[in-house]
Amino acid sequence: MTLEIKTSNLEPIRQTYAYIERRFGKKPATRYQEVSFDVQGATNFHYRPLWKPDKTLNDHTHTALQMQDWYVFKDPRQFYYGAYVQHRARLQETAESNYSFFEKRHLIENLSDEVKQKIITCLLPFRYIEQTANLHMMSGSAYGYGTVITQACIFAAMDRLGMAQYLSRIGLLIDGNTGESLQQAKDSWMNDTSWQPLRKLCEQSLTEQDWFKLYILQNLIIDSLMQALVFGELDQWLVEHGARDVAMLTEFMKDCLTDLRKWSDPVLKTAIAESEENKTLIQGWIDTLLPQVTEAFSAWSNTALGYPSIANGLAVLTERSKKAGLTSELDSVA
Repeated sequence: MTLEIKTSNLEPIRQTYAYIERRFGKKPATRYQEVSFDVQGATNFHYRPLWKPDKTLNDHTHTALQMQDWYVFKDPRQFYYGAYVQHRARLQETAESNYSFFEKRHLIENLSDEVKQKIITCLLPFRYIEQTANLHMMSGSAYGYGTVITQACIFAAMDRLGMAQYLSRIGLLIDGNTGESLQQAKDSWMNDTSWQPLRKLCEQSLTEQDWFKLYILQNLIIDSLMQALVFGELDQWLVEHGARDVAMLTEFMKDCLTDLRKWSDPVLKTAIAESEENKTLIQGWIDTLLPQVTEAFSAWSNTALGYPSIANGLAVLTERSKKAGLTSELDSVA
């Protein structure tokens, strides 16, 4: 007795949605493409925003940057909500393990009073800067154009909120969850002369209406200096003063900043390559913003590190700028 089994291949009538076919052709689409491209409404709005009657609900004129197609700002990480949450859950799991280990082994007892005070006065106030960074990215999500950039901005905003919260938890580990260290950090932020230029920078930036200018300020300029100075040189100072274990608590911030660069650098490069006008515009923004940022971080560095030089931060900024297509030298502002 023989048994013959036949199989049939069913060809789907359509590979994907019509709006995806119009952009990518008749072929299977990735989940990222389906939820990211050409999703934002572009026509037939019922009303204009009462707070900005000269704009439509989705309006590309919220920035001076000009793009032929705003959907070229694709995320190389291909983060949509599900992928982003899964990736960050793994980062958070590692961070929680580090914090739990630090607390369980009472590693805080290995820190001298000098080191604890340095962390409180020179590291914890960066939670306010991260809260400002959260608002910068929220601006991109609210006023940006094209889902590929607006969804990436809201993901970045949540990263900054998480970084602010983990900085706060470092303080709670120091003071035994009393909140006293956070109050001291707030006093430093509000009153110490070394923090006032950074505080002024944050407060003035929140009045900026151009969301892509804020993108440049945060993702290129401020983050370059933070990566090199706060999570580089200050981290090394802590190592040299017997606080190597603190690196476990700041690893989440370092990982987030590294991951954000995988997105922010290609977006910047794409914007610059779009036109000579965009390149000139972005270079002008950097020339305007950089002296303010360098002055602010120099004041912090003088107190936190013992010297006002921020050369390492400017080196990171110069390297990133050149890779993005900018050619100006930044050393003159050091």
